[in-house]
Amino acid sequence: MPNLNYKEALSHRIFSFIRKASDELEVESYVIGGFVRDYFLKRGTAKDIDVVAVGSGIELAEKVASLLPNKPKVKVFKTYGTAMLRFQDIEIEFVGARKESYTEDSRNPKVENGSLQDDQNRRDFTINALALALNSKNFGDLLDPFEGMKHLNEKLIKTPLEPGITYSDDPLRMMRAIRFATQLDFKIEKDSLEAIKTHKERINIITKERIVDEINKIMISPVPSIGFLLLEKVGLLDIILPELTALKGIDEVEGQRHKDNFYHTLEVVDNISENTDNLWLRWAALLHDIGKAPTKKFHKRNGWTFHGHEFVGSKMVFKLFKRLKMPLNDKMKFVQKMVLMSSRPIVIASNVTDSAVRRLVFDAGDYIEDLMTLCEADITTKNPKRFKKYHNNFKIVRQKIVDVEERDHIRNFQPPVTGKEIIETFNLKPSKEIGIIKDAIKEAILEGIIPNEHDAAYEFMLKKGHKLGLTPVNIE
Repeated sequence: MPNLNYKEALSHRIFSFIRKASDELEVESYVIGGFVRDYFLKRGTAKDIDVVAVGSGIELAEKVASLLPNKPKVKVFKTYGTAMLRFQDIEIEFVGARKESYTEDSRNPKVENGSLQDDQNRRDFTINALALALNSKNFGDLLDPFEGMKHLNEKLIKTPLEPGITYSDDPLRMMRAIRFATQLDFKIEKDSLEAIKTHKERINIITKERIVDEINKIMISPVPSIGFLLLEKVGLLDIILPELTALKGIDEVEGQRHKDNFYHTLEVVDNISENTDNLWLRWAALLHDIGKAPTKKFHKRNGWTFHGHEFVGSKMVFKLFKRLKMPLNDKMKFVQKMVLMSSRPIVIASNVTDSAVRRLVFDAGDYIEDLMTLCEADITTKNPKRFKKYHNNFKIVRQKIVDVEERDHIRNFQPPVTGKEIIETFNLKPSKEIGIIKDAIKEAILEGIIPNEHDAAYEFMLKKGHKLGLTPVNIE
């Protein structure tokens, strides 16, 4: 890249302190990795910086901290030979230059002190091996031993060493290659792609948490399908998310076919990514059809069916989250609910009744907007007339939701008549009749038989109690 002033990349105040500390300790230091890469890609201001010292990174960090006006606390990680401090809005990690060697059953290397060249050799990709010097004598000089700048211009992901070595040593780099290709819209160099295919089984030595972290970064990229298509191409997706690859392919019986639910799913994920940054709603889009593989059947009269795939899919969500050690809390439950309800707005869109909308809002609660966003993203037809028709139907559903909610206040529904009031009215002890009456009131409101108001619900309660043989007490 011509006419770049590399010193301008080091304009943040922290670099003047690192330069002073490096000079005083007579230690070579360099900023390396993502900060340098993103500067040349003009990706905005970095929030974290990696500094390599040819010597002790911990000693350099402590020296820098002593020079800073706020004297920040240095976090030292002796096991890894690293130290970290925060200055203003940036977190800086210091590490001594090192060389690494790996064993076959672990991505945790044996580490020795090394030169800057050793440290650059151990980097995952050439674009992450770029370094800028921080000492006074060469402040701002670029060290680019693997043509990283050339690869930035070519939008290419390439490993510094032979790719088979890079990926076998640390198989997480296979996920990182695909993640960077997705985030940056880069291509992975051909030999590198082949090496990932060859070493894909090595991903099994990586912890599930690390793998999911990379998937999440792919998921929140502008076009997540880039990453998932690459994961499928190299065979990693079948290892990590077999529920997705099970959707791949089109079957044909007696001339009747169904759509390829794998590619449809990726379209839905891309569609929803244009409208929301919500990671878990994007996960819901990715998993909304996973129940279709186990429920797929062919009937001579009806053709291909996927009956109950939403229910089956919602159960699969729990198993998938558990297997990948993902959170089993409200985030998982949200994804489950979205998968379970993913077809509901589609079903009612062709016949929008007040009753159906009330039930939809009741069941979705605060997630009704997320559900509608998911369903709109699920429209992937290439037929312009159908596309317009479906979206118009959803506009009608959305307006109906607003109208019904203003009138009936169904969202976060609270019974207008409480269980306590039922007990006191009929002088009951805890019994099944209380639940029967409460359910009947709820159903009457959802069906539009009575308004969502106390007096109407109270009158309905008295009638229902009478049918159950209950006698009210203390009624004036």
